[in-house]
Amino acid sequence: DAPYLLEPGWTPLLNGRNLDGWRSRESNHGSWTAARSIFWDGLRSPNTLTALSPGSGDRISNGATGGITNLVTTKKFGDVELYLEFLIPAKSNSGVYLGGLYEVQVFDSFGVAKPRYSDCGGIYERWINGKGVGGSAPRENATRPPGQWQSFHIWFEAPRFDAKGKKSANARFLRVLLNDVLVQENVEAEGPTRSGMEIPEAPLNPLMLQGDHGPVAYRNIYIRPLRPLAP
Repeated sequence: DAPYLLEPGWTPLLNGRNLDGWRSRESNHGSWTAARSIFWDGLRSPNTLTALSPGSGDRISNGATGGITNLVTTKKFGDVELYLEFLIPAKSNSGVYLGGLYEVQVFDSFGVAKPRYSDCGGIYERWINGKGVGGSAPRENATRPPGQWQSFHIWFEAPRFDAKGKKSANARFLRVLLNDVLVQENVEAEGPTRSGMEIPEAPLNPLMLQGDHGPVAYRNIYIRPLRPLAP
């Protein structure tokens, strides 16, 4: 069972009806919708998603073909434990940005023998002086086929700052589970990854879902303050 069903302290970031609590990063680039169901036609339209009964529901989608705005929480968070479920069609691409800056990649990586940082469950690369730097490949490929719901369970530590506001410790992904498989552990994010929000690193920042690439749907997004990890 999902951890929010088993343990206390979780807060839902979707209210089951609409997108209250979220805002568009670029308001003129289209909008996400809440929906009651998401349909994938793997035979006739494998690269698209269809939101059924759009306008109200317990899951959210960025449209049949994606390519619209990123979606950002109105609240800010620090050290957190995050659980969410996502669905993508064939060849699609999205991402979950902790603190609006540090991306865990969502990608159709089903069947990839040697996943890279750009595959599902990877910590994406940074972009410095026009070149990609760093990134952390998932330990193994735990990706399900397109059209199936998948899950991330993420333990994230925000960057630290001293009394003068100087960063004293980098953000860190303590653990990332993809479909209950450990794919990242104790990975530092030395700085914002590519395509993050244009905001400074800070102890508190919003969560962002990438919607300006391919189509994607999310549901069951829950968050709680970070607790000590069991060994």
